[in-house]
Amino acid sequence: MTEAVAATRRSRITPEREAELYEAVLDLLREVGYDALTMDAVAARTRSSKATLYRQWGGKADLVAKAVRHNKPGGPADEVDTGSLRGDLHALTLRSDDCEMEQNSALMRGLAMAMHGNPDLLRAFRDHLIEPEMAAFRRVLQRAIDRGEVRADNPAIDYVMHMMIGGFAARTLIDEQPPTQAFLLSYIDAVVLPALGVPAS
Repeated sequence: MTEAVAATRRSRITPEREAELYEAVLDLLREVGYDALTMDAVAARTRSSKATLYRQWGGKADLVAKAVRHNKPGGPADEVDTGSLRGDLHALTLRSDDCEMEQNSALMRGLAMAMHGNPDLLRAFRDHLIEPEMAAFRRVLQRAIDRGEVRADNPAIDYVMHMMIGGFAARTLIDEQPPTQAFLLSYIDAVVLPALGVPAS
């Protein structure tokens, strides 16, 4: 497909309409889960034709992945530049309030389980969310290296995203509480920054 044709297809849906569709998809995901979600249900909920949905997104996996990406607060992680790694990590955490974190935590737990049995969903998440986020996060860390905050040979650099996701997920699994801004900010200061050799104050 040429870029011109792809742009023409995308232009048939306005950004406002696209946002409405994504919100409806997320609502359905929270109600029925990924496996029970159907393109028919999305079409009915959004008063769209199923043909339009398939033409625009190709299938359920890509639609869901793009809906989750659209729901992510703020732009790419590397758009945040406070002048320090601690400031950047705190600013990224503060993009979501506690209510949003709780909703997103429940949604992502369900999708993580669904990915185990749905290779298409895993691929879509890698393409549209995981890889772009990892690349943006690497740029945040590279700025910290360039500023001299983090040594380039620090072995923890490759695991920062793992630590961040781990803290978010473990809050519910271990403490049986939703992640909150206060918890994640203290986790960054107590775990992530010391692993990178960065002062937490």
